[in-house]
Amino acid sequence: MRAYADNDYPADHKPDWKVIAGLWPYLAEFRGRVFLALGFLVISKLATVATPVALKYIVDYLDQNRGGELLLWIPVLLVVAYGLLRFGSTLFSELRDAVFARVAERAMRRVSLRVFEHLHNRELAFHLDRKTGGLARDIERGTNGISFLLRFTLFNIVPTLLEILMVAGILFVVFNVGYVLAILVAVVVYVVFSIKVTEWRTKFVREANARDNQSNSRAVDSLLNYETVKYFNNERFEAQLYDRDLEDWEQARLKNRLSLAALNSGQALIIGLAMIAIMAMAVREVASGEITLGDFTMINAYLLQLFIPLNALGFVYREIRQALVNVERLFGLLGDPPGIKDAPDARPLAVNDGEVCFSHIHFAYRPDRPILQDVDFSIPAGHTVAVVGASGAGKSTLARLLFRFFDVDKGAITIDGQDIREVTQDSLRAAIGVVPQDTVLFNDTLYRNLAYGRPEASEEEVYRAARMAHLEDFIHSLPDGYETRVGERGLKLSGGEKQRVAIARVILKNPPLLILDEATSSLDSLSEQAILGALKEVSQQRTTLVIAHRLSTVRDADAILVMDGGRIVESGHHNDLLARGGRYAHLWEQQHRSGDNSQLSQ
Repeated sequence: MRAYADNDYPADHKPDWKVIAGLWPYLAEFRGRVFLALGFLVISKLATVATPVALKYIVDYLDQNRGGELLLWIPVLLVVAYGLLRFGSTLFSELRDAVFARVAERAMRRVSLRVFEHLHNRELAFHLDRKTGGLARDIERGTNGISFLLRFTLFNIVPTLLEILMVAGILFVVFNVGYVLAILVAVVVYVVFSIKVTEWRTKFVREANARDNQSNSRAVDSLLNYETVKYFNNERFEAQLYDRDLEDWEQARLKNRLSLAALNSGQALIIGLAMIAIMAMAVREVASGEITLGDFTMINAYLLQLFIPLNALGFVYREIRQALVNVERLFGLLGDPPGIKDAPDARPLAVNDGEVCFSHIHFAYRPDRPILQDVDFSIPAGHTVAVVGASGAGKSTLARLLFRFFDVDKGAITIDGQDIREVTQDSLRAAIGVVPQDTVLFNDTLYRNLAYGRPEASEEEVYRAARMAHLEDFIHSLPDGYETRVGERGLKLSGGEKQRVAIARVILKNPPLLILDEATSSLDSLSEQAILGALKEVSQQRTTLVIAHRLSTVRDADAILVMDGGRIVESGHHNDLLARGGRYAHLWEQQHRSGDNSQLSQ
């Protein structure tokens, strides 16, 4: 099953009814509860169908003994039986729901967890192409759709069909086949009409969902970029874009509402005509003495009792169609396997020395745009290798490939001779610590963000990591200290403070391999020197790949690689590269003239 993007689900795409069969594994965990709930369902329907019979005998007894001797205990007994049957119908229906509640809620929990884990297992390219707001809506609607399908398929469609069969059987036995035929014709016409019209209006439901995703994605994206909006005074521009999306949503919802009105009106007309025809038959037979007043009352009660759930069946079918659309999108997310996955015989990475080798690497995000071309170098165990170069040279791509966010097109990356495509991703990423250029924090406390590097770490280990990252003085200056909330994406902290949190996380993780992706790019010169000391201490005895922002920060690296156009054009120590007077020397001179050694962008 293909997972469609946020707004490209074809409007004429018919949902796969096999999706319902895919829900059975979620029922199997509590099959005892399912069968018990079905038992309560049958008892409830038997009580429901028996209720009009009790009403018939009450009316007949009162009618036949009008003006004569009336034994009060008989109608009282019948009224009690009538009341108990109504109570039993409700009681067993509630017991059914209570027993099944655990099944439905657990199914929602299971599938939500599956989707959550699957999305984390998806490759980086998948998330770069998705919109978080629309994805969140798909998950929310899909999990709610699963609950709806489980509840209403079992407890509305099945019992309604069961009730139709029971009522038809009683009318056939007690009265004549004319009533049965009239009811069956009405039911068939009603169901066919509901299905046809619902099929027609499903495209409006899909369009409304797509427009809802689009507007929600716009709102989330704009709010996440709140500062950027403010920097450019674009509040009105963002509001106009959002309103344009809302206008599309409004039009889609209007079509949805109007088509729903047409469906409801048609269903009401069919039910009304059926009621007229059947009640006319009953009135004629009462007038001719063929049936009693109690029989007439029972027929009327059955029709009311039958057409109310039948009307609900139309609603349920419409909602099931919509739920199928939502669940299909959700299962579509699960249906696409991750682009980056473990080999069938993948084994855990064993890091002994920590030597990293990039062997003749070729890579492109798109076939028509090569990024790396025959990149070949090694990082000896415990050494630090820095990569510098102009924007678009492919520096950060090296880090992404080592972390296996993407797989190389040609060549191989090995750690202690082990191809990273042949080891488990979990063990590979556990062995690598990353300090990214853009640190994004969770909307939680500082302590929890620091401890994220190793959630099971003790408080003292977290405090030690904060001290090594030179965060402790800053934290103690805050009124709430470690319990300070950092805000959405860490917006309450400065760039330098967020980067120190990232460094503290890596210190806490304590991995044998390090990737420093412009790790001091947001720091002032004084803070940078302090952090460099901490990073130097952390990188000792560790194999380290440094993506350089400031050349002054990598002059002590064991080797410096200069990249240009996806190739390594120079390599060597700082002084050797300066003496050659090549590309590195030119970059160094540029930064030296600028006076702050900070203008080499990635």
